[in-house]
Amino acid sequence: MAREEIKKLIEKSTKLLQKKGILPEIDIPEIQIEYSEQKPHGDYATNAAMVIGREINKNPLETAENLKSQILGLKSDFFDKVEVVKPGFINFFLSKEYLQQRIGEILKKGERFGELNIGKGKKVQVEFISANPTGPLTVGNARGGPFGDVLGNVLEKVGFKVEKAYYINDYGMQILALGHSILEDKEAKYKGKYIDELAKRIKEKEPHKAGERAGKIIIDEMIKKTTDRMGINYDEWFSEKTLHESGQVDKVLKILEQKNLIYQKEKAVWFRSSKYDDKRDRVVVKADGDKTYLAGDLAYHHYKFEKKKFDKVIDIWGADHAGDVAGLQAGVEALGYKGKLDILLLQFVTILERGKKLKISKRRGTLVTMDELLREVGVDVAKFFFLQKSANTHLNFDLTLAKKQSEKNPVYYIQYAHARIHSILVKSKIQMSNIKSNPKPKMQNAKFQLLNHDNELNLIKQLIRLPEIVEDTTKDYQVQRLPQYAFELAHQFHQFYRDCQVLSDNKELTEARLALISATKTVLKNVLYLMGISAPEKM
Repeated sequence: MAREEIKKLIEKSTKLLQKKGILPEIDIPEIQIEYSEQKPHGDYATNAAMVIGREINKNPLETAENLKSQILGLKSDFFDKVEVVKPGFINFFLSKEYLQQRIGEILKKGERFGELNIGKGKKVQVEFISANPTGPLTVGNARGGPFGDVLGNVLEKVGFKVEKAYYINDYGMQILALGHSILEDKEAKYKGKYIDELAKRIKEKEPHKAGERAGKIIIDEMIKKTTDRMGINYDEWFSEKTLHESGQVDKVLKILEQKNLIYQKEKAVWFRSSKYDDKRDRVVVKADGDKTYLAGDLAYHHYKFEKKKFDKVIDIWGADHAGDVAGLQAGVEALGYKGKLDILLLQFVTILERGKKLKISKRRGTLVTMDELLREVGVDVAKFFFLQKSANTHLNFDLTLAKKQSEKNPVYYIQYAHARIHSILVKSKIQMSNIKSNPKPKMQNAKFQLLNHDNELNLIKQLIRLPEIVEDTTKDYQVQRLPQYAFELAHQFHQFYRDCQVLSDNKELTEARLALISATKTVLKNVLYLMGISAPEKM
């Protein structure tokens, strides 16, 4: 990665300057190397001189000039230019030679391009959707589907051993409420056509048993089929009910009791979660003897860490569960797994059609199910639109735009770039079988130095960013980078295609440009794969 190479140059230059006595011998804090969005600021920029300047009480501009001289002395051919700007930033402009050499690297790595070894084989579980089995998946429930699936794909790309899980909340009050709804008694809470159809099939007359039966049907015949349509493959569907029936919930509560973290008050059993940065203690057994959601969640996470041996667990919840985060984090810490659980909250989804909001309510029976959305716009479009916003941003799903099959639709725009490249490669008389498996030496040995047009170089700059996009997403889980990156890459390709004729009478230039677009096709396909979106060869 260019960014990593720049970081190593800065670190090496700093040490050399220290040896020369130009900089004092101190531990250098973490520095930032950012991708520059604006061309006048170069390709990358760093605040290294300002960070070091603060530590040694020295003018950052002077420190930046010293670093610049040392860096250019180490690897001048890496850059066209290195400049220092106030108040002490160092801007890096990558050289044409460096960029041109990257094409062969991408062609050689193929589908492995973008892989890193950050995970080193550590086990990670990503648990997502986990909606109550009280009805079909709504678009609100399902937002976690693409998010969790893609996050898992990214973590696999960097070397983690990933398992994807769905936690089935098939125990407790929601199942009882579902049973009452099936029986259509005074305590019914859920309505809709699916409830009417379940009521015809279920013969149990006791609410809890009717609810359990209905919940199993909903999981098997609705939710699992929807996740299959979304292209999500779970490694584990875990039943909350089994935790209670096997005694695992009681076992975990006993562990907490032995740690003097359980007490009784107002006939209920409480967990001293306030000892672990929670604002209040939490009830784990209610006055009527029923276990709370937290009790089951603690048993489930004890299972994840104790039996499954995960090094990290990532739970993806809806924003309406924000109040439950502190209690579970406190419990996980109390059980001895501090720092091993990350909980991400996804904000709500609003479906817009011609600018108007569509109302969603499982209890009123006015649903916009994920199946309905998939029928309207297709899997690829649905996933992409769900991924475009960060987890903490409310998602407005523009149904009108999603239905368009034109360049205004970002999914169409990206996929069309891939299909156009395929068409060009076919026309070029290069055997596609060779390109897909092991590109011809002719392509890897093309005269890349002929690629000097601004749009050729800008396209290469986008191509080489994929590993950095993957690395950053691994660290902060901001998966919206992927659709943004895919769109920027497609845009840069379309700009290149507009200004640079690929197939021409100049054989050497044609070969170089064919290699470039083949590398572009590879990277587009890789990022689409990470998002679980198809890369069509015809449109």
